[in-house]
Amino acid sequence: MPKLEMKIELKAPVEKVYGILNDYMGLPIWNIVVKEIEQLEPKKYFIKSNVGDIMNIEIENIPNKRMTSIQEGSPMEKIGYIFKPLGDKTEVTIWTEFELENQRSVLGIATDLFLKSLKVYVDYIMAGGKPEEYKKSFEEIKNA
Repeated sequence: MPKLEMKIELKAPVEKVYGILNDYMGLPIWNIVVKEIEQLEPKKYFIKSNVGDIMNIEIENIPNKRMTSIQEGSPMEKIGYIFKPLGDKTEVTIWTEFELENQRSVLGIATDLFLKSLKVYVDYIMAGGKPEEYKKSFEEIKNA
């Protein structure tokens, strides 16, 4: 099964970055593709996105270390995050497993947009911004 992996360094401690990614209900605030999310049961979320509906089922969560989910209705069959603390910064590795090699390019674009969305939001929060006042902007994310 093909696998894609990308990394980003964020200017925030690992606890802050993990907290943002572990807050699934907060995804519509900052994730550029997520429009709505509903928790169906513990660790199981129904996501409405601008690329379709996805069922996300968390299968691993080790605070401040790593998270893994399987996804139904998405070309990404499995997605995960690995957190590496770097003092007051954090390196996040996002990886995904998918079925068809010809999906690599489009999934690379989606993963890059996800990481840029995360970076812009983390920078906003670390500058003292409030989640309820955040306005996600494709232009700002695209240029991050």
